[in-house]
Amino acid sequence: MKRNLLIVPALMVAALFVTTEIAKAADISFSGQILTRYEVNEHGLNGANTFNDESTPADFMVSRVRLNADVAVNDTTSAFIQMSRNGTWGANSLNNANTGGATAAANGSFQVSDNDANLGLHQAYFTLKNFAGMPVDLKMGRQQIVLDGHRLFGNTVWTVGQQTHDALRLDHKHDNISFSYAWITGSEAGTPGNNATISTNDEIETHMAYMKYAGILGGNLSITYAGIIDPCGNNSSCTTAPAESQNDMHTLGFRQAGQLYGIDYRGEYYYQWGDANQDAQNLTTGSSTASVDVERDAYMFGVRIGKTFKNVTMKPSLTIWYDYLSGTDDSDLTASSAKWKSFNPVFDTGHKFYGLQDVFLGIGTGNETNGTAALGLQDLAVKTKLALAPGWTLKADYHWFYTAASAAANTARGLSGRGTDTAVGVTTSSNSLGNEIDLSLHNKYNANTTITAGFSNYSNTLLFRDLRNVDGGGANWAYLQFAVNF
Repeated sequence: MKRNLLIVPALMVAALFVTTEIAKAADISFSGQILTRYEVNEHGLNGANTFNDESTPADFMVSRVRLNADVAVNDTTSAFIQMSRNGTWGANSLNNANTGGATAAANGSFQVSDNDANLGLHQAYFTLKNFAGMPVDLKMGRQQIVLDGHRLFGNTVWTVGQQTHDALRLDHKHDNISFSYAWITGSEAGTPGNNATISTNDEIETHMAYMKYAGILGGNLSITYAGIIDPCGNNSSCTTAPAESQNDMHTLGFRQAGQLYGIDYRGEYYYQWGDANQDAQNLTTGSSTASVDVERDAYMFGVRIGKTFKNVTMKPSLTIWYDYLSGTDDSDLTASSAKWKSFNPVFDTGHKFYGLQDVFLGIGTGNETNGTAALGLQDLAVKTKLALAPGWTLKADYHWFYTAASAAANTARGLSGRGTDTAVGVTTSSNSLGNEIDLSLHNKYNANTTITAGFSNYSNTLLFRDLRNVDGGGANWAYLQFAVNF
């Protein structure tokens, strides 16, 4: 009996030593974050036909909890695992994060049991250095892909979930030149080995090629190619591959950013080509039929200059920038030579560029809820920043928004006669979409904690109300965010 009793603690001690040896073999470090944000907005959530600072605002709390494990297996192998849980307070649906439409659910205070199961893998990949003896590192698994300033590839910065990809990535670096290639599975469906039946939006993949050359004109020159291969688009009748309704999109461009003579600058240009043969109901081919071949022929450019006065009290900085995303005219959609000229920012990261209220997302897709009905976008912005005191920073941005294509000249796609300002798309000659001011106060509370408060006001126009079919003349938005990193 005594001998049997001794077996249990002996096994426990042995297991402890075994796990200790495994931990020594694989150098594991843990980190994480708890982020909580309170938001109030007047955008008219849940389909409400308002964009009105006189309406009752929606308010809600969102949170993000992340646990990271960084594993150095050996000299050539490492892994990264990031567990994440995102949610809205008082609700359990992952889809309710960042919205005010959450309903009482299984983790609410009035439930006798917390049945929330919204814990998942945000990132999980391994890295093999000098893969197969070649001067490239292989990164495989679910991962964030962030290039340069998040223009085409980013993690969306603001959303509690952020964007990740199921991808295989190869990286090579030599001196001041680096190259990257990634193959991304965007959407996968169907039976393995059988490509005969492909349904709506199935089997979409992306190829990314990237080169950066450091040390040019006081900064870096980068060239990016992104090819999204989508055989079906939004055509529900697409049942075979390859299909005539392809929605392939290729984007190629460059970005040069750096500092010269104390002036921060950025210039970039991207051209887009491919197919846009989606059905007419999605505004991609406008009044054309779904069978008409529509070619993509779009572009965007952006410029920025700024100056930080480091030897002045509060170290003020001033930045001026201008972005232009091309749009589509009705005349571009004639059946004989239909062209889709609305630039699509690939993986939308608009929060970083087009105002913090996220009024303009989905640009270039024909989206009218968050876009401009494919009329493109112009954004002229002035940004300032002040270091008020150690650990305290105040930022203020002001945007002037305009469509790139004329709204008055484009009525065939139903851009008039909606909302309270009827026929605006016909009668107005102004392309103005309104103005937005963004104020934010940032406090580095301690080495691991940041606190951010922000307020934004968007003042819209007759054209904006007509395109969005909303009634209000503007909307406010405010937030208070705590982020604790460990």
